[in-house]
Amino acid sequence: MSTALTVTLHILDKEYRVSCPPEERSNLEQAARHLDTTMRDIRNSGKVIGIERIAVMAALNISHDMLTGTRQQDSTLDSQQKHINDLVSRLDQALARHQP
Repeated sequence: MSTALTVTLHILDKEYRVSCPPEERSNLEQAARHLDTTMRDIRNSGKVIGIERIAVMAALNISHDMLTGTRQQDSTLDSQQKHINDLVSRLDQALARHQP
């Protein structure tokens, strides 16, 4: 069983200490970098003022990207499954024609 460690993250010029399992440290740091970049982009656009509003907009943008990606992945998997089913059906038909 792994013991949690404390990781220091820097997001939009603020420091946060977060506890996480050692095997998740890299993922946590990557997520923090992504959040920091997203929040900086929003802040630098000048359209959103206030750290809380920037954080909410970043969360919405990241959530939208995740959901859109998930939907696209689901659609791709559905398409691939239909293609596989079609190929299996064709193989079954071809095999049935060649059996005595």
